[in-house]
Amino acid sequence: MKTRSIISASIVGIIVLSVLGITLNSGESTHENKLRIAYFPNIGHVIPIVGMENGSFEKNIGNQTKIETRVFDSGPQAIESLFANSIDIAYVGPGPAINGFLNSENNELKILAGAASGGASFIVHPDSEINSASDFAGKKIAAPQIGNTQDVSLRHYLSENGLKSAEKGGSVIVYNISNPDIYTLFVKGDIDGAWVPEPWATILETELGGKRLFHEEELWGDKEFASVLLIGNISYVEKNPIIIENFLQSHHETVTWINDNPVETRIIFNNFLDSHLGQSLSDDVVDIALSNILITSDPKLDSIFSFAEKADALGYLGRHGYDLSGIFYYFDTNSTDEVTT
Repeated sequence: MKTRSIISASIVGIIVLSVLGITLNSGESTHENKLRIAYFPNIGHVIPIVGMENGSFEKNIGNQTKIETRVFDSGPQAIESLFANSIDIAYVGPGPAINGFLNSENNELKILAGAASGGASFIVHPDSEINSASDFAGKKIAAPQIGNTQDVSLRHYLSENGLKSAEKGGSVIVYNISNPDIYTLFVKGDIDGAWVPEPWATILETELGGKRLFHEEELWGDKEFASVLLIGNISYVEKNPIIIENFLQSHHETVTWINDNPVETRIIFNNFLDSHLGQSLSDDVVDIALSNILITSDPKLDSIFSFAEKADALGYLGRHGYDLSGIFYYFDTNSTDEVTT
C-alpha cells in the first residue's frame, strides 16, 4: 500500500496537471472528422478512461474519426470549453450539466447518458465528535467548489436539519475548496469533516483515519442518484449523428465491461494515472472507491430534477426560476431523427 505522503503527492500532482486541461492524445487534429471528449482523472469517470485506454472507443468510432481527449479538474472548466467549441462531449456532475443547459444559448448542452450513480460520502475527522446532524453546529465542514454536486448536497443537508452556514447567519463554517486542499486541512486537523466524492472519501477514510458517517445515497429515497453524466454540444450531435450513436454504443458496452471486470478496471485506471499523470493510487483505495460507485449509463432522471430543486432552493439557479424541459437528448433507434424530452 502507498504511504500517506505518496497518496497526497499523487492526488495533488494529478490535479495540477488536470487543471491545465492536458490533451492526452496528440495535438490538435486537422482531420475533418473528430470527436473531442472531456473528463476528469477520478474513479467516477472510469468509463471514458477505460474506453480510451483499452481502445474500445476508437474501435467503435472507426478509423475515419479522430478522438481527442482532454482532462479537467472541474465541471465548470468543461462547460466553458463546450461553450467555446473546443470540446464536443464531456463527462460532468449534475450541477454543471444543469447549469450548462440553463446557461447555454438555446439550451445547446444536453444530457446524452448517465455514467455513474453515488460515490460521495461525508467523512468525519478522527479527532472530531460528529455522530449525527445535531453535532454539525459550530463545526468546520469542507466541500469542493461552491455550487458543485457535493456542495449542493451538503447545504441541502444542513437546511433539512435546521442548520445554516456561517455566511447565511448560521453556525456551520463551510469551506469551499479543492479536494487536494481538503486533504491538506484534514491532515492538519483544521476541519471537522468533509463531503467529498470518490476516491477522496476513501483516501480520507483509509489513509487518514477518517470515519465515514454516511454514503450520500443513503439520503436519497431510492438509494441512488446521478453523480456523473455524459453531456454533449447538440450542434455537434445533430451534425454527427452516426459518430455519436457509435460512441454511445461504446459507452454502454464499456459500462458492462467495467461491471464485469473490476480488477482489470482498477489496473487500467491506475495505469492511466501512472502513464499520463506520473502517479497512481493504492490498489486498496481504487478497489474500495470503485465498489462505492454504481457505474451505469442510466442518467437517473428523477435525481436530476430533485437535484435541480435543491440547487434552486439554495439560490444557485438564478432569481427567475428554471425550466429543464428538453435537458435529456435521445436518439430514436429506428431512425436518424432525435427524440428530446
